[in-house]
Amino acid sequence: MRIALRVNGVEHEADCWEGESLLFALREKLGLPGSKNACEQGECGSCSVLLDGVLVCACLVLAAQADGHEVTTVEGLAAGDGLHRVQQAFVDAGAVQCGFCTPGFVVAAADLLDRRPDPSEDEVREALSGNLCRCTGYAKIFEAVRLAAQVGSG
Repeated sequence: MRIALRVNGVEHEADCWEGESLLFALREKLGLPGSKNACEQGECGSCSVLLDGVLVCACLVLAAQADGHEVTTVEGLAAGDGLHRVQQAFVDAGAVQCGFCTPGFVVAAADLLDRRPDPSEDEVREALSGNLCRCTGYAKIFEAVRLAAQVGSG
């Protein structure tokens, strides 16, 4: 089947089979490798994207379900040549180790800060609870979200 969707502000079309995940279509058909394929069960958050502005695990969404919709991946968060404030905060806070989980955390954090510009610690933890990092104790990740919130508010 042929699908048409808008990804990161650009119209795309792709041929997909009926059971193909949005994650596979993004990575393999559209050449957007930012969303990572880790668990394929919606447990780790490494494939997090925004589908019509709603945070989803791309591994659990069929490509066909995204037909006619808008998708934002980690590659599409930044406007212009600069990084999105969450991407920059992850760099500044040193919140990246192996980097495999980073795109999902960045998308989830950007979604949180769009909804709650000054979240509490509990709100940050809840918003990121669907994302797993196997390298860190999360302290730098939470620090990056707080830093991005500060940049956004002032």
